[in-house]
Order: sequence, then structure tokens, then C-alpha cells
Amino acid sequence: MKKFLFALKLLGFDPKTFFNALRGLPLYIRNFLKIKKQRGDDTKFYFGRIVPIFLDRFSQSGTMAGHYFHQDLFVARKIFNNNPVRHIDIGSRTDGFVAHVAVFRKIEIIDIRDQNSKVGNILFRKADLMQLPDDMINSCDSISSLHTIEHFGLGRYGDPIDYYGYQKALDNITKILKAGGKFYFSVPIGKQRIEFNAHRVFSVGFLLKELGNNFTVNSFSYIDDKGDFYENVELSVIEIDKNYGCFYGCGIFELTKN
Repeated sequence: MKKFLFALKLLGFDPKTFFNALRGLPLYIRNFLKIKKQRGDDTKFYFGRIVPIFLDRFSQSGTMAGHYFHQDLFVARKIFNNNPVRHIDIGSRTDGFVAHVAVFRKIEIIDIRDQNSKVGNILFRKADLMQLPDDMINSCDSISSLHTIEHFGLGRYGDPIDYYGYQKALDNITKILKAGGKFYFSVPIGKQRIEFNAHRVFSVGFLLKELGNNFTVNSFSYIDDKGDFYENVELSVIEIDKNYGCFYGCGIFELTKN
């Protein structure tokens, strides 16, 4: 059933939204008639187009859980405390992490897609990080890529299909960063797999091997399948082998280039 519901969402139909609409429709009609009656002959406001909102009354007051909420806030705080000379971001969420950082400093962002908006403290460059521009080599002392590398080479964002896209991206990020610089990195963690063409999921052990040749791990944090955040946890062999109990969690690394 979960797989069927997930397939419906991919096709543009969200069963939860639909059933909450049915649940909220009678109350919406009653409330609409009530406010029209209260308005009476008053002309200060007219009724414009009908925009029924059914979901909000059944949800919590905003989201303070999950991968993006925790990682964006956590890594932005790290950058604020470390205060690098030049920070570059690769493909992270602009309406979360990038916006957080832009509050207190300049941030340069790189994405394979276009970006037409111009915002203070945010400098945009279009580039494919699987093909590194020469002028970016050894160009910064701080770099981030949050929930991004898992997509490289899967075609989701218009990028060319490349099974080793994640590896090329990591290699090129290493080249961008100066020795001794910081790399803030997050990806989905769990049993290693590709869920084409959405993303890859990485095992923690595999990531540590991939990163170990070029980086020292300063800290590891993760977000579990429930969306709860665990900060600066110990990298123990038992937990690494279990991927910290995650099927689709989020591992967050603070790394220093050797």
C-alpha cells in the first residue's frame, strides 16, 4: 500500500491532500456561509476568487523536523562560528541553507540549473560540477554541499547520466577546497542503493572510505528516519555497520581537507 501511495504522489496525486479535502469540505462550506452572513451589508471587503485551504487545519504549526530543517540550521551555525574568508556552496537549498547564511555573510552558490533572481549576499554561478572549471581549483577555504551529491549523474536536474557522478563531484569539490579548508557535507544514509532517478542512498561505512583519503572527519551528526536530529555522535563500528538505524536518514559531516 505504501508503494502504491508513493507511486500516486509521483504522478501528481497526493492521497493525503485529497482525503483531507474531503474531510475539511463540510466545515469549509459552513464557515464560508457564516462569514458571508457576518459581513452583511458591509462593503469594505468584497469576496474574490474562492481559495479553499483544507490541509493547514490538520497540520502542526510549521515544520521543525526532517533533513532540511536540521541540516540547514546546523551547518549555517557552523559557518557563522568558523567565519571563513570565502564560502562556496554546491547545489544546496536556496530557500533554506543559502538564505540562512546570506543573513550574515556573502555566499557563492553553484548549480547546474539557471537562477534568474538576484539577492543581496548571494552570488550565483551556473556550472556542472562533474566538469570542474579551471578557475575554481584551490579557490576557497570553505565549501558546502547539502543533500546534493546524491543526485549527480541521475538526470533529475538536467545533468548528464553518469553512474559515477557522485564520485566526480566529490573529487572536484576536493580540488576546489584549499588544504586545511572546511567541507560541510550531507547525503541520505541507509542501505546503499540508487532510487532512480530521485537520488542515491549511501552507507556510512562507504562514505567514510570515500572521504578518508582526502579529509579528516571533525564531526558526524545525523537525522533519523523520524526526522529527529542527533548532533556530534561517536563514529562507532557497530553503529556505522547499522547506518545508525537509518533506512533513509541524513548524515552530516564536518570535514577538514588534509
